[in-house]
Amino acid sequence: MTITINPKYKHLRHFIEQLPQRFEAEGKVVYTGRNLIKVIIVNGQAINVKRYAVPSLFNRVVYTFFRASKAKRAFTYPDILLNKGIETPTPIAYIVEHTYALIHYSYFVSLQSTYSRNFYEFGNADIRSCRDIIAEFARFTAKLHDNGILHRDYSPGNILFDYIENRYHFSLIDINRLKFGKVSIENGCANFARLWGQREFFIELATQYAAARGADTTFCVERTLHYRKKFWKRHARKHGVQYNLEF
Repeated sequence: MTITINPKYKHLRHFIEQLPQRFEAEGKVVYTGRNLIKVIIVNGQAINVKRYAVPSLFNRVVYTFFRASKAKRAFTYPDILLNKGIETPTPIAYIVEHTYALIHYSYFVSLQSTYSRNFYEFGNADIRSCRDIIAEFARFTAKLHDNGILHRDYSPGNILFDYIENRYHFSLIDINRLKFGKVSIENGCANFARLWGQREFFIELATQYAAARGADTTFCVERTLHYRKKFWKRHARKHGVQYNLEF
């Protein structure tokens, strides 16, 4: 087992070292699926712990010898964002367990975000009720892209926000799939495809994004709607469902 701890949180070393043995029995489950996320209170502080599922045999080899594990990326990427003024929960530690010299479970430990809202609430929102949020979020995303950062899972549950001191603040989670490098306007528009919302929501978002990046509004609206349609049609085919979306 390998453990890396943020020096600012070395006082939590005992908790972190015992975490793999304590994880099943402690904490409150906040997400369950392929991965498991819990919030555990330690000395009055809410700590978020994400346990990544054991990879396939092929990926166990890849993550052991050729590529950084998801937990390691989740631990190292926040500093890149925070240094550029992009909010994300503060990383505390990551743990990688091994069996037969290959990666097994891995854990990412961070402070629990205090933000109470996420973008799922905009699925059926009236555009008139959220125009100000959309404008600020478009500027936030433009800043992210202008800094050469593309969140490859830019989905509703991974964007947290709250209204603090007269403006909206946004925080990104589940960031182990970031891509770094120049983000074109086309790729920036495609990045909105996983979000939920009515057609008018996306038109407003694309319009504000174009303004923030000095791009052509018509192009951004057309590309954003194109990638939204493409993503959700593919999602529907994959899962055998139908979506009543106005494209």
